[in-house]
Amino acid sequence: DGKVSSVSVQKLIEQISCMNKAKMIDHVGGVEEGAYEIYNCVEKIIKQDILGCEMTDLEGKDLGNKEDSTAPEEEVFGDVLWDAHDEQEQMEAFQQASNSTCELGFEKYFERLNDLVAAPAPIPPLLVSGGPGSGKSLLLSKWIQLQQKHSPNTLILYHFVGRPMSTSSESALIIKRLTLKLMQHSWLVSPLTFDPAKLLEEFPRWLEKLSARHQGSIIIIIDSIDQIQQAEKHMKWLIDPLPVNVRVIVSVNVETCPQAWRLWPTLHLDPLKSKDVKSLISAECNSANVKLTKEQEKKLERHCRSATTCNALYVTLLGKTIACVGNTGNIDEILQQCCQCQDTVSLYRLVLRSIQESLQSDKEKGLLREILCVIGVSHNGVSESELMELYPELTSAVLASLLHSLHKMCLLTYGCGLLKFQHLQAWEMVKLEYMEAGENVISAYRQKLVEYFTMQLSQDRVTWRSADELPWLFQQQGDKQKLHKCLLNLFVSQNLYKRGHFAELLSYWQLVGKDKSSMAAEYFDSLKEYEKSSEGEESMICLADLYETLGRFLKDLGLLSQAVAPLQRSLEIRETALDPDHPRVAQSLHQLAGVYVQWKKFGNAEQLYKQALEISENAYGAEHPRVARELDALATLYQKQNKYEQAEQLRKKSFKIRQKAARQKGSLCGFALLRQRALQLEELTLGKDTPDNARTLNELGVLYYLQNNLETAELFLKRSLEMRERVLGSDHPDCAQSLNNLAALYNEKKHYDKAEELYEKALDIRRRALAPDHPSLAYTVKHLAVLYKKMGKLDKAVPLYELAVEIRQKSFGPKHPSVATALVNLAVLYCQMKKQIEALPLYERALKIYEDSFGQMHPRVGETLKNLAVLSYERGDFEKAAELYKRAMEIKEAETLLIGGKATSRHSSSGDTFSLKSALSPNALLEHGQR
Repeated sequence: DGKVSSVSVQKLIEQISCMNKAKMIDHVGGVEEGAYEIYNCVEKIIKQDILGCEMTDLEGKDLGNKEDSTAPEEEVFGDVLWDAHDEQEQMEAFQQASNSTCELGFEKYFERLNDLVAAPAPIPPLLVSGGPGSGKSLLLSKWIQLQQKHSPNTLILYHFVGRPMSTSSESALIIKRLTLKLMQHSWLVSPLTFDPAKLLEEFPRWLEKLSARHQGSIIIIIDSIDQIQQAEKHMKWLIDPLPVNVRVIVSVNVETCPQAWRLWPTLHLDPLKSKDVKSLISAECNSANVKLTKEQEKKLERHCRSATTCNALYVTLLGKTIACVGNTGNIDEILQQCCQCQDTVSLYRLVLRSIQESLQSDKEKGLLREILCVIGVSHNGVSESELMELYPELTSAVLASLLHSLHKMCLLTYGCGLLKFQHLQAWEMVKLEYMEAGENVISAYRQKLVEYFTMQLSQDRVTWRSADELPWLFQQQGDKQKLHKCLLNLFVSQNLYKRGHFAELLSYWQLVGKDKSSMAAEYFDSLKEYEKSSEGEESMICLADLYETLGRFLKDLGLLSQAVAPLQRSLEIRETALDPDHPRVAQSLHQLAGVYVQWKKFGNAEQLYKQALEISENAYGAEHPRVARELDALATLYQKQNKYEQAEQLRKKSFKIRQKAARQKGSLCGFALLRQRALQLEELTLGKDTPDNARTLNELGVLYYLQNNLETAELFLKRSLEMRERVLGSDHPDCAQSLNNLAALYNEKKHYDKAEELYEKALDIRRRALAPDHPSLAYTVKHLAVLYKKMGKLDKAVPLYELAVEIRQKSFGPKHPSVATALVNLAVLYCQMKKQIEALPLYERALKIYEDSFGQMHPRVGETLKNLAVLSYERGDFEKAAELYKRAMEIKEAETLLIGGKATSRHSSSGDTFSLKSALSPNALLEHGQR
């Protein structure tokens, strides 16, 4: 009933409210509704915090209504495909690396790292070396945090390499990620090659180009660089002279450092000193309320003196082992066992055996073995739900207990929801403990995963997990036949490609012995076969996506002539299955244009880009990031043709759009900045009531809204409104702003009645306080009208749509195309209310404006003719309807696009006409004629 049910729940809520990474959903109602709320919340967090997608439409500092987007999944940077999973994995790796609260005497190392940044260029990379578990990742992550705090103008790009053979150790993905992060910070969107060899070759040029655009220093940090597959070959750019404002720091294990790199300046991590050993062990013991005697402390100190027993990982694990046993067992006994261990692997073995002994049955011990082995042989880890499905006898209670122990003792960790080994030594220990029989045992566990993911695989739905694991497992097993079959599953290849795993996909094809041309032919044949079984709109849209993916893949391979056919087919399907004005059509046009640019057919490319631009502007408005994408593409095209003035104009326009978008919503790293700003703003709001503080509270509310933290946003927006009413009076325009923002928030939460009341108050204030053509008044009118329409209150929506027409007439004059669009929107509303007589003159007036503004053959004229045809059709005047529809079709057919001799439509949209387009078709007219 909306009340806290117990003290423990209250305590949990208090803990959650202090965490910036936790999200609480307050829901009263049915289970299904609650599940739906959680689903929506998680979806928004993924889109907003991880993908950086736009979730709201802001005008000034007002919060807008979230519009339903008909856009396809899009790339973050131009045509470059970005894997949110890989990015999230890096964020988590950084957080995990910086977990320790102990500094371990790192101050002297920090000074050396600071000296490197300050040293005059040119300077080679700095090598941070040490034995396994010596604290290299911890040192680098702590230093990154210090740099971010004290040198905000320094751009720090980091990459933490995980286990060898995992995705995080693939050189092409690492270089692409670093390049994209540089592009993101320099506001540059340019074509980026997907070819792994070219990508590695071009990186030094990108670094030079992008560093020149950055005002401060750039620091690139790659942790465990020696774990990268063929590190020396793929990281050749490290040997070249670096740009003057770029510094590079890489960490390596002493034993596996390439010979050529040993000549670089080196910072070697010394073994821990006695006081640091004592500090680490004490911290672990204190957290478990375990007290050691002086004698026990001395014994530990004596033990931790060799190179392999006084590194950070060994000592941390030692502390955890003692703390874990301390409350229930004999400390002296466990100390004795620990002192017999001479390195981290042997200590991990002791930890594993103590976990085994704590288990109640042989069945649980067997499950422990299975869990560790199956995680070990996987590509990137295994999820809890996958373990439960792999081992039906594994109950959630047993799994939770096992994972708790394994996580607490640094054996396993979580990365993007997958369980993986926390340290390489833990995996080495598992191999020694459970896989002494060698390759046969490893192969058997891999086969178990193969069977699991093969069973999961179905042609119409492939998860990123099956695409990540299955081809890799076949590769490891050396089963080329099954790998080949797996790659010809179009959805597996599409999944890998769309997430930017181009190099991985290419390496699989190379393994099965196929060159680029034969690979292209096989994909095309598979697609043609799949098309035969495709029926229905949803299936056709999916087919169009597959054709587009194939076309892009072939373009990236340099097979331009073969790329045109699948991209053209994708365009045809989307025009038919969706609508010629649909944003996905713009996507097809954009991709096709990209092929013509590479082909140096600039005239064809320009025509296609302009059509994609028109669709995007009509669908999203002139200041949307997708419009900026088309502007950038056109600018690059003009630059290639030496049309520098035109290119510069478009670049400036695009830059303004991107700048505004970044200010409004942040981007992949922008939300961290938003949170930082939010914390600064919170400090400012502790003062007394002033207009400035009220504005700050409003801004805070907007920031939390953008982070999708609606509960906190509501608190700040309410405080802002209350303060403004006290200080400025309830009729002040600033109060209207707060009311408008709160209304948008309630609309987002589907509390439509509250939203309606607040929008109405805001409109009342703005009507009295602002000029009749003021943008803020128009903004509130628009959103209240849309809300009325959504609530089915069409009678209340009509006067607002009429007011929107008036405002546009006052702002632009009675014959402006935007007035025509407002007239069409009002006409559509009348049609929904079955008031065709009122709608007719509005359509006719809009048609006249469009004809006078754009000419007789413009697509907007055609769309309006179609809507007029619908009205005539519904009124029974079939002859006039046929005449109008014929004119509309003539306009559509006249807008030809010559690609391979085929004519396709030029594309445009006008206002809300989408709702009527489907009502009229040639078939419908035919039926009436026959009747």
